[in-house]
Amino acid sequence: MTLKKLALKGGINRERTRYASEGGWYDGNKIRFRKGMPEKIGGWAQISSSTFLGVCRSIFNWVTITGQNFLGVGTNLKFYVENGGAYNDITPLRATVSLTNPFTTTNGSTTVLVTDSNGGFEDEDYVTFSNASAVNGVTVDGEFQIDIVSSTTFNITVSSAASGTGSGGGTVSAAYQINTGPAFAIPLTGWGASSWGSGTWGVGQSSVNELRTWNQSNFGEDLIFGPSGGSIYFWDSGNSDSLSTRAVAVSSLSGASDVPTVQNILIVSDNRFVFCFGVNELGGSTLNPMHIRWSEQESVVSWTPSETTQAGSLTLSRGTEIVAATQARQELLVWTDVALYSMQYVKLPDVWNANIVGENVSIASQKCVAYANGVAYWMGKGNFYKYDGRSQPLRCDVRRYVFNDFNNLQYPQVFAGSNEAFHEVWWFYCSSDANNIDRYVIYNYLEDVWYYGTLARTAWIGSGLRDNPTAATYDNNLVNHEDGVDDKQTSTSSPSAITAYVESAEFDLDDGDRFAFVYRLMPDITFDGSTADNPAAIFTLNPLGGSGAGINSPASEGGSNSGTTTRSATSPVEAYTNQVYTRVRGRQMSMKIESTSTGTTWQVGIPRIDLRPDGRR
Repeated sequence: MTLKKLALKGGINRERTRYASEGGWYDGNKIRFRKGMPEKIGGWAQISSSTFLGVCRSIFNWVTITGQNFLGVGTNLKFYVENGGAYNDITPLRATVSLTNPFTTTNGSTTVLVTDSNGGFEDEDYVTFSNASAVNGVTVDGEFQIDIVSSTTFNITVSSAASGTGSGGGTVSAAYQINTGPAFAIPLTGWGASSWGSGTWGVGQSSVNELRTWNQSNFGEDLIFGPSGGSIYFWDSGNSDSLSTRAVAVSSLSGASDVPTVQNILIVSDNRFVFCFGVNELGGSTLNPMHIRWSEQESVVSWTPSETTQAGSLTLSRGTEIVAATQARQELLVWTDVALYSMQYVKLPDVWNANIVGENVSIASQKCVAYANGVAYWMGKGNFYKYDGRSQPLRCDVRRYVFNDFNNLQYPQVFAGSNEAFHEVWWFYCSSDANNIDRYVIYNYLEDVWYYGTLARTAWIGSGLRDNPTAATYDNNLVNHEDGVDDKQTSTSSPSAITAYVESAEFDLDDGDRFAFVYRLMPDITFDGSTADNPAAIFTLNPLGGSGAGINSPASEGGSNSGTTTRSATSPVEAYTNQVYTRVRGRQMSMKIESTSTGTTWQVGIPRIDLRPDGRR
């Protein structure tokens, strides 16, 4: 008998075949690597039972001088400020108008037709009516979502049915919130899907209707934000009733001068300039996707360049549009669709200059950049990159796995986030058959390893100002990650188990030139951090007659090829099942460790198998 250690190097490698990756790990889900050893990732729990409307694509965290810890939460339908688990609606208003007898009811129906000749509303927009008189037993008062009928009419749904058919309502105030946006990128095909003259005559060309994203940054203790392709808004956190007060357009503030009317990206630099990337030029109203403008230093409202101010602008030359921007160490990094620029503050007369620091690079989306440990990491279209003073492709062991199963029409949904406690950058994306995010891939920059899994999230922010990373879900809530060991994403009374596993590449038994027989496995595992009394993990050995032969069927020689390792004690030392008896025979083998129960977390060490030669056939 021979006792063989299964000491495998950290990280998952999918760039080679299962057999060529011998000595490492080949597959996994809901796991990470620490000090080269695989372990289950932490759990998550909702921050409160409250929910928001829409799909969240942006989270931003800041703290006021009075110590209030806020999260800005931007969805395709609304904009909220989270505080203490409550989502406070501060969505700006687009217009407030006075209407006369705008409501038409139908007997027995809860649907009310609204007529507003001013127009400007879109499907799924929100409007708040006040001061209305009753119409056939229905008083339209409060907030409603619009179901558009025409450019001047829309339906709303009220709580009780009308007692008759007719019109009325008297003099009504209608406050329209800014237009909503798509929840995800919508592929368009055929006539009208692209620019005039593109594609084959009579067929047209495909394009994508961009999803609603938000840009947000704090200016001191206040918030400045805006939707991509929209205006800039300001929310004053210092008012006593700020959480019940809507944000206002920056252009409406006192002293406002030449404030941009449309922008794609908005950030506030460390030295307190407000920047817009992809913005209307001074004096114009049309968005120039390669143009950059910045405000006077220490000002949100002053955007007029002069000899006495530092407000200014410039236009980049390499590329067709600015895709992303972020604050780095003493520079702003700006990505176009083909290049990376570094912008640095040089004071008057130029104030800011821009230099190319990366060429022939791609970028997936506006939100796909994570800045961690002084390095910018981003996903491109088919590759990963980093910038640490120079831009370069990022070595990736799962590149083919990720991009061979990728919905290219949903690149705009891709977003990145950091998990600094574990030295990780996470990217979330849509697999080839999905229109919503269902996958993640992680780069551990300390250990230079990769791993991946399945998880549905829509936005992420690291744990700089709160105890845990925070993510948005398709359940319309926020969850804290690395919180416990289970899935507590919804308000159900009991948590759900997080199924996690890691599977090795194929390795040779004996020298691989002959069959070997394995009769037991000796686990090496710790369940430290588990909340269950007797946490357990399943160890499975999958034997193969050869690297191309597939797993033996049956997998075991009249016994079992798997067994459960259960912790039985924690004091004076941790004790668990120390032998798993099997009956497997083959030339190669792979090992899988999996947990499926609540209250369980684990880290694998170096298991061993007991084997003996078993002939050549």
